[in-house]
Amino acid sequence: MPEPANRRIFRSQWFGRQHEPQETAPEKGTDLEYGLSIDFWQAIRGTQVRLKINRQEVCTTCNGTGGARSGGNTVCPECNGSGNVTQMAGAMRFSLTCPRCEGSGRLTNKCPTCHGDGRISHAETVEVRIPPGAQQGSRLRVAGKGNAGTHGAPGGDLYITVRVEDHPFFRRDGDDILITVPVRIDEAGLGTKIEVPTIDGRAQLKIPQGTKNGQKFRMRERGVQNSRTGARGDQIVEIVLQAPEVHDERTKELLREYATLNPGDPRAEIWSKV
Repeated sequence: MPEPANRRIFRSQWFGRQHEPQETAPEKGTDLEYGLSIDFWQAIRGTQVRLKINRQEVCTTCNGTGGARSGGNTVCPECNGSGNVTQMAGAMRFSLTCPRCEGSGRLTNKCPTCHGDGRISHAETVEVRIPPGAQQGSRLRVAGKGNAGTHGAPGGDLYITVRVEDHPFFRRDGDDILITVPVRIDEAGLGTKIEVPTIDGRAQLKIPQGTKNGQKFRMRERGVQNSRTGARGDQIVEIVLQAPEVHDERTKELLREYATLNPGDPRAEIWSKV
């Protein structure tokens, strides 16, 4: 009597490959993450740094196989080289991966250096170039400098997250540089030219007559150069009016005269909206 089709399919699914040794599949190496702190000027101008990292590399003793060079390998007695073992569950029979040889069908002496993993831990110095204009949180990739893969699989990558330290005077907003500059009342009232610091050195800024406290001026292309586009940001200068320090009667007299000539209330607009 011919065997029913459904039984042939069931037997084929569970036992058709039981005499085929299974090999461990290669696995790509994992990526590594590293945090790097640089100062403001290193981020602006770019820099070259040497990082000491710990990564897994291919074992040179066994060339990544995990097995000892001598001692050979033998057929696994648990599965007789099939890589599978049969297990009963009531009236059902199941084919499972052999736990002794892990599905390979062979027993191999493990490498004494890597203990069968095929990789060893290794400290390595990596040269990393930080491009000019690096920003807070920039993420750089160094290909192939992650952990090594297994059984010939490619290695992972090294990712470096940049942290930029603050500068006591300059502040960054993307590719723009922000600064705050104090200006005397007479300079703001009459107008003048002042020297302001930039990341390239000193530069002149025109303060027009009647400049107000908090007013901002844009200095074109005085910011940070973008490493991708090549374009430079701007420098934004915020003006802070500095009240004079009164140490003598003559200064007091001049201020009283100024108040007489300009009797308007600077808070009038505020009161009109309350």
